Amino acid sequence: MVGEQVLFVGGMVINLVASLIITRGIYYPQRRTRDYIFTFIAFSTVIYLVMGLFTSVELSIGVGFGLFALFSVLRYRTDTVPIREMTYLFVMVALPIMNSILFTSGQYGKLALSDGMIIIVLWILEQKWGFQYNERKLVHYEKIELVRADRYDDLIEDLRERTGLPITGIEIMEIDFLRDSAEILITYPQEKA
Repeated sequence: MVGEQVLFVGGMVINLVASLIITRGIYYPQRRTRDYIFTFIAFSTVIYLVMGLFTSVELSIGVGFGLFALFSVLRYRTDTVPIREMTYLFVMVALPIMNSILFTSGQYGKLALSDGMIIIVLWILEQKWGFQYNERKLVHYEKIELVRADRYDDLIEDLRERTGLPITGIEIMEIDFLRDSAEILITYPQEKA
């Protein structure tokens, strides 16, 4: 009985350490926002605790798939969660399920390798090694005379000057000739935090 409790707490600590490395060591330095850290750590911890309460691996796997199904239906009605944060949230849901199953079945090598690979892959992706991440913003633009195919270069130059951003592309979303304005989606490289 005491041995089971020690294993349960040991697995919980390993899961918490992996979650903290991902959120504090990888996510936070890049995004510099604390908005989702609470959610990431809370999800990971609670899901590990729920999974750890089941003694059979078959039951744990079934509950794990049930949690994935619940997660796919789950929507935050107040705020739209950006895709990167949804990806981290997915990792934080999958991590404790995987850790619980591997730890309780005694597959410590696979657990260390799996957690390590997840951490390394996320870290490499956040370093942008070999990748160029772009951001996009929708701007309301009033110089309608520049919104023409033959004035494309002038339009980009004016937008660069006015926004101070190194714009690499534009997409004209809507033109309003009554108000002499346009909605333009600008694309520019994401600055490293």
